[in-house]
Amino acid sequence: MTIRKTTLALFVAQLALIGSAHAFEAYASNEGSSSISVIDGKTMSVASTIAVEGKPRGIVISNDGKTVYVSEQTKGRLLVIDTAKHKITKEIPLGESPEGLGINKDGTLIAAAVERLNSVLVVNTHTGKVVATIKTEGENPEHAEFSPDGKWIYASAEEDHRVDILDVKTGKEVKSVEVGKRPRGIGFTPDGKLAFIGCEMDNSVYVIDVASMDVVKRIPAGLRANGIVVSPDGKYVYVSNGGDANVMQIDVAKLAVVNTFPVGKRPWNMSIADNGKYLLVASGRSDEVSVVDLEKGKALPPVPVGQRPWGVVAH
Repeated sequence: MTIRKTTLALFVAQLALIGSAHAFEAYASNEGSSSISVIDGKTMSVASTIAVEGKPRGIVISNDGKTVYVSEQTKGRLLVIDTAKHKITKEIPLGESPEGLGINKDGTLIAAAVERLNSVLVVNTHTGKVVATIKTEGENPEHAEFSPDGKWIYASAEEDHRVDILDVKTGKEVKSVEVGKRPRGIGFTPDGKLAFIGCEMDNSVYVIDVASMDVVKRIPAGLRANGIVVSPDGKYVYVSNGGDANVMQIDVAKLAVVNTFPVGKRPWNMSIADNGKYLLVASGRSDEVSVVDLEKGKALPPVPVGQRPWGVVAH
């Protein structure tokens, strides 16, 4: 009887493992085809498409995976999408030309970089209201990311060479840090000690010490370094190189590039799925989400999506 119970328990466990393989869902914002592609991680294919009037760009997902937030450029709004229904449930005005979005750890606040306003808008996700508009010193903020403790928002200035550090509590800028030309993607290590900035016209990644708010390292990257994402364990940072059609892996302990993965054309923003197993890359000129198996260290077949995907998120 004991042997039979043990065998049954092992069989059930194996079934659970099989069922959980690729058990994630991802969303790609396609600015060229005015749509959101919903990717099934089990089949690595598009399961459905959500039509969006205009140009969807910045995209984040709530911690529980129930809600996706998308910035739409042409009408200057934040779209709220119910992931169970694959339907837009709310629109929140932001201002002219919003781009990158950030979401704080508990999912209560969204930070939206709004280019033409030279500002970052903070939206309360419970009320759907803009609770702060923070002017940035840098011109045309493109990305806005919360620090892991939620105290700071880092905003990268597309038409400048600086990152603006904003105090969430006071709603004011506290420092503007000089980095390389045309900074774009931003990522924090999970412990909140370091921030990594992809600088497109400098072909490099700048590292900021969060405590001192100073640059501590410049890491040479590829041509037109752009998107940034950090592994869940904080050991690696990934930077997409738009001109090289690849993604570089940076070892955080060494602050040096240790690997390079080929992906589609014009890789842009990225996400990590399945507890750190897969790297998903919005490859804008290939109309696909490129996939890298991080455990095996190799590229997998890409997922065709809509036209010119700007970003991708997974849960």
